[in-house]
Amino acid sequence: MLRIAEEVSTALEEGRAVVALESTLISHGLPYPQNLAVAEGLEAEVRAAGAVPATIGLIEGVPVIGLNGNELERLATGGERVRKLSRRDISAAIVERADGATTVAATMALAAAAGIEVFATGGIGGVHRGAIHSWDVSADLTELGRTPVLVVCAGAKAILDLPATLEYLETQGVPVVGYQTNEFPAFYTPHSGLPVAAVAADALAAARMWRLQRRYRNFAAPGGMLLCVPPPERSALEREAVEAAIARALARAEAEGVRGPAVTPFLLAAMAEETSGESIETNIALLRNNTRVAAEVAVRISELG
Repeated sequence: MLRIAEEVSTALEEGRAVVALESTLISHGLPYPQNLAVAEGLEAEVRAAGAVPATIGLIEGVPVIGLNGNELERLATGGERVRKLSRRDISAAIVERADGATTVAATMALAAAAGIEVFATGGIGGVHRGAIHSWDVSADLTELGRTPVLVVCAGAKAILDLPATLEYLETQGVPVVGYQTNEFPAFYTPHSGLPVAAVAADALAAARMWRLQRRYRNFAAPGGMLLCVPPPERSALEREAVEAAIARALARAEAEGVRGPAVTPFLLAAMAEETSGESIETNIALLRNNTRVAAEVAVRISELG
């Protein structure tokens, strides 16, 4: 059922580095034409570091590993016609021949099915604030526990309950590794005050950790690894300002009765308003940075064999 782009297929057969990229950013994260420009820019970051990009999504019900230019534009301009897909939604989208953009969980699942080991994203989903009442926990966390993909990110989205998210990742047996940091990044800011389980000094160290995790998967972590990269200092926001903006965004969501899958996009849009667009600029900067690091790690993994 997978359609793998020839460039991606050839790279995988030859043991060269490939980096998976998600597509929800294209369809649900940014407006057109900014979304398309960012998607193309991320692929360029991967190529510049010596790896092959594989943006993943569904086109007319077919899971595509390595969307071409026309397909990227199709998702970028599709509006509400493009479905936001987690792992649970893939089979229905296939049956109904729908266009779909993949979340972290769905991208991981399809990347693993294609044999891709490294995936770059902005921030993962996690345990929502107030989850003790709502039970709102992202499928990204359970996917990380069972699917063998190294996910490079800037931590979890700052709108989430970060301590609870780390606890859940520990329960799932997911190694949380800081990239040149001993602190779990808080997406918009490098600082959360929360420690990571291990630190990778460079791309080679991260690659070695991943290769050993896969080699000893029978008694080490059988699923994914989270490699957490702090956002670039020049574009990071102040932690206190971020928390104040999140509090206002949460209050707006509560007042408007926003629930379920609508919570995250609502809060991210509210954060953009509360920060006068600065959160979007930070998001784009960290996406590019994460993608560059992911490509460097993927190259090192391919060299280790």
